[in-house]
Amino acid sequence: MSNTNWDDDDDLDTEESFGSSESDLLKKLRKAKRADEKRIKELTEQLEGLSKVQRERTVKEVLEKKGVNLKAARLVLKDLEDINEESVSSWLDDNADLFGIKVESAEPEVDKKNLAALRQQDIVTQAGMTPDRADELEMKLDNAQSADELLAFLRSQS
Repeated sequence: MSNTNWDDDDDLDTEESFGSSESDLLKKLRKAKRADEKRIKELTEQLEGLSKVQRERTVKEVLEKKGVNLKAARLVLKDLEDINEESVSSWLDDNADLFGIKVESAEPEVDKKNLAALRQQDIVTQAGMTPDRADELEMKLDNAQSADELLAFLRSQS
């Protein structure tokens, strides 16, 4: 790996190979490059700081929403790389026993009105009659020869 240090001009003999205006131009370019590198480093540090603050804020908000002690944030930040509300909630669900919180059941509860409607639908469909069955019953009624056969048929249907 080559470590280029533009501050050291010992191995470049710019005075001999270029004119003084070209030498000044190189110095200006090096100075501008150093200023750019310094600015990039400052911006990178600033971005990392803001990212850290954002991660901590997200974790804190989720912990407060779930009613978990804020000291747990250190554990969350150590365990998770990608911090967002979903990942923190998932982490809390996985580690709920550590903090004494109850995990909400994944199954939605069916309200009583919906349950009653489902029961009524079951009753209707169980007692429902298919067209084949209706044709069969009509044929038995038409073919009844006596009142006794007709009464026996009616009793069998109840």
